[in-house]
Formats: sequence, structure tokens, C-alpha cells
Amino acid sequence: EALATWESEQREGFQIWRILQLSNVVSEAATPHELLDDGSVLFGGTAPAKDTSIVTGLASLARVTAVQVELMPDSSLPAKGPGRAENGNLHVCDVRVRIAGKDVPIKMAMADFSQAGWEIEKAIDANKDSAWGIHPEQGKPHRAVFVFSKPVALENDDPIEVTLEQTHGRQHVIGRLRVSATSSDTPRLDPPLPVAIAEILTSPRESRTQEEQRIQSVYYLTQLKSAELAALPPPGQIYAVASQFPDKGNFKAAVKPRDVHVLDRGNVLKPLEIAQPGALSCLPGVPTRFQDVEDEGARRVALANWLVHADNILTWRSIVNRVWHYHFGRGIVDTPNDFGKMGGLPSHPELLDWLAMEFRERGGSLKWLHKTIVLSATYRQAAADRPDGVAIDSGNRLLWRMNRRRLEAECIRDAVLSLSGMLDLRMGGPSARQFHTSPGVHITPVVKYKEFDPDHPANLRRGVYRFVFRTVPDPLMQVLDCPDASQLAAKRESSSTPLQALALLNNRFMVRQSEHIAARLKHDTETLEARVALLFKRAYGRSPRPSEATRVVDYASAHGLANACRVIINSSEFLFVQ
Repeated sequence: EALATWESEQREGFQIWRILQLSNVVSEAATPHELLDDGSVLFGGTAPAKDTSIVTGLASLARVTAVQVELMPDSSLPAKGPGRAENGNLHVCDVRVRIAGKDVPIKMAMADFSQAGWEIEKAIDANKDSAWGIHPEQGKPHRAVFVFSKPVALENDDPIEVTLEQTHGRQHVIGRLRVSATSSDTPRLDPPLPVAIAEILTSPRESRTQEEQRIQSVYYLTQLKSAELAALPPPGQIYAVASQFPDKGNFKAAVKPRDVHVLDRGNVLKPLEIAQPGALSCLPGVPTRFQDVEDEGARRVALANWLVHADNILTWRSIVNRVWHYHFGRGIVDTPNDFGKMGGLPSHPELLDWLAMEFRERGGSLKWLHKTIVLSATYRQAAADRPDGVAIDSGNRLLWRMNRRRLEAECIRDAVLSLSGMLDLRMGGPSARQFHTSPGVHITPVVKYKEFDPDHPANLRRGVYRFVFRTVPDPLMQVLDCPDASQLAAKRESSSTPLQALALLNNRFMVRQSEHIAARLKHDTETLEARVALLFKRAYGRSPRPSEATRVVDYASAHGLANACRVIINSSEFLFVQ
């Protein structure tokens, strides 16, 4: 009964997509290609900057109302494609269809996904500067349907010719595609039925063979179970430590925590009284000894409750000081991990206490804390120097101006990628390994950052997804003061050294990104002066002053636009938050 209901639903909006039996594939860029068994075309060789693909084939239909272009991922493509750009993206600027030597008007286009600002409608708007894109949904199959203004009758099995212009540039071309056609009166974007299943549904039920019934039943059950599995919530994960388990040799479960003694002058051979579980006793109003706590779990809970106790001012002061540190580059106490005698003294003790109390009274609302800080007059100050301020407080400890802060190492890298338009904004996923490894003499392998392709998709991911090899740091990140990952760093140091300038000028990644920035500017503007003006707006958020524009244009004329871009990304205005 369920199968009959499903078949009835399928027949109500029935449409068959017949994959074109390709007779000819043409690439204007002479890109080599391969016809695969499933009727798709896989383009290979070196990806051209631009291309126009023309596929021609037979549909075995009496008439055609729409064509469908399937973009298919493949392991041979960057990020599995389906495009051939570094991140697997593509841009289809224009789609045209010809049947029997005549252009077929297209009235509507639909796609299962469109990149923001690069919608499917832009593939049929006759504008060469607009296109259909799929970022950030690379690595997945996509479909687009192009519906004709009116049905086209096919006589003598006329071939269908589909032209796909990909002239955006920067290798945003198709890696693998398949074209199909339908005669349905109402073409839709529904996932197409396999041809074998569609043909079974077109035949009367009573005339179907036993094998056809079996094929249909297997397909229906597979789709049903796949939908049910997809509807399930993601499985939860539990990390637990057991204190009760069977003994294994000398590895035995601890029924209760072992006794720890106070030692006479630290001598392990002279134990004194048993030390009781507890915390600092210098805080009034907070329980400092954890009584009647017999197991490890209860002790941990007691310590957690002590940390978040309303009267434990250390916790509240520490949190607000750390948030202040991230906003100003330096905390009210400039040693965020040390509030003791070895740490720094607060520059504004009353302010620290007030923030801590208000933060506590508002239930620990970080939203309130951030809002209070960034809306304050102190935070909104300019970073410009004043002679009177420098004379009294040259280190700006009293915050008479905003601190100038250099971007962190990862932020510099992300800012350069954003400037070139290549920053991969995908969320989540595995860490990006931006290096090659080979077996080493001992356990640690040989890590090769210098030999890693600067255009590899892994190099385009945000810095937060960078795989950190703790014992062999990235030379670029290291010279830009990225902390040693094998040590705990309470705060990041910031320095300005000649090595940093040399790295930003000569590192392979930075050199290649400068070329990409220049290529993007050349694509977006016509003249060198306009490119320099756009470079300033993108890098600095402002237009260049006449003297700046003249000097950069002269430099770009003499040494190339890419080298001028290297100078800009090495400038203080780009590297510092003013």
C-alpha cells in the first residue's frame, strides 16, 4: 500500500530526465576532457583562466521543454570541485541552447543552490560580468534547470547543443558536468528519478515483470530508509572516566582518592597529618574546606562550586580583566594569568572592582560586559598621540588614547586572503595542513612549509582552522609573534622587527597572494590609477591622498602592480588597528 501511494505521488508530477548521449564536446580553451560511463564529461589538464564549453548530444525525445546541467564533484578536482578554482568553485556566466541550428529562448532558470550575489538567474541575463556560483557549497553535486519559453519539437532526432560560458577568470571553470533533457510540461528541480525507474513507472503495473517489480521495490525502500536516517538527530558523544572497572595487573581501580600528607619540610620520608581537600582560605564568605567529600567526582564538583561562588571575587575580576585585555590589548592587570604578588598591579583598581561586581550582579552576562566596554568613551578614543599625554604617561597605562595594536599572525594572513578575495569562509571541518611531511630520523617527521603549494585549497582556510604542528612552527607565523604552541601563553606579545618585513615581502605565500590581489584589481578596473585607488579602499578602507596615489602608481609602473600590493600589505596602516 505504501509503495502504491509513493508511485501515485511520483506519477502526479512525473518527469523523465534523459541524459544526452554526447556526440561532440568542444572547449574553446582546448581543455582535454574524458567522457565517463555515466554520461558526464570530466575536464583535465591544466585549468585555464577562462573557458567556454559546448556539449552536443541526443536526447531520444519527441520534444524538449527544458535542459538540466548537473555539476558533479570528482576526486581529481581541487576540493573535489565541481569547479576548478583553488577552492572548488566555478562561475557560469551565460548558458545558451541551440536545437536544429536555432537558438532556443530560455524563460527561467532554477538551481538547488546559488552563491550569495551569484544567483542562477545571472546565467541567463546576457550580462558577461555576472554569473552563477556555488561558494561555499563546493565538494557537493549541484543541479540547474533551464526552462524554454515554449516546447521545441525534435525531428529526425535533432541534436541538442548547450553552450556554457565561464569567462569570470581565475580558473572558475567547470570540472565535471552532465546534461540531460525533459519533455515534461512543468519542469521542476526535484531530484530526477533514474531512467530505469522512470521507465518502469510509465508502464502499466499489471504488465511489469517480476524483475521490474523487484527493482522498483528496492529503489523505494532505499529512498525511504535514507530519508529516515537523514531525519535522525546527530549522535551524541560522551567522554567519561570510570573509577570502577576490573583490575588488570597492577592497574587497579581507586575506590577513593589516596591520602595525601603534609610533609615535614617537604621530605617524603617524614609525612605529617593528612591534607584535607579545599581551596584558598584568604577569601571571606567562601567555603575553603570541602567536608564529607569521599570520592574524586565530588571533590571536583566542590572545586567547581568554589570557583563560581558569588563571593569568590577572584573569578569575577579575572574574567572582566581578560575581556578588557582582548579589547584594549592590555588588561587593567597586565598579567591576566597572575593576580598575585608576582603579577602586575591594576592600573584602575576601582574600575576593575566595579566591573567585576556589575558583571556578577547581571548574572555573568558577557553581552553586557562587551557592550559596556565598547560603548565607553575610553574605548572610542583615537590612537593619535598627544604631547601632554606622552609627557605624563608615555606607556599609555592610564588610557589617555586608544592603544595601537598590530594584527595577530593569523589575522594578518586572513586579511591578506580577504584582500585577494580567496579567503575560504566555510565553517567547521577538519584542520587544514599547510605543510608537507616526510619520515624523520626519530618520531618527529620532517615538516616542510616552504615546499607547500601556496595555491593549495588548505592555504585558503581561515587561520582558526590551521593545523598547528607544535614542535615545528610555521616560520611565517613564528616571525609574526604567534605563540609557541608547546607552551601556555597567557597573552600574545607584539613586536616590530626587520625579519617581519622581510617575511611579508619574500614569503612564498605572501608573494603569491600579492599576485592574486593584483589579478583581482585588473579584473575589476581598467586603468592603473583606478586599480591603485581600489587597492587603497580595500586595504585601508579609504581613498589614497594625491601624493600617495602618485607614488604608488609610479612604483607599480616601474615594478608591477603585484609588487605594489606587497608594499601595501607590508605597511603599518594595513598591519595595525589604529
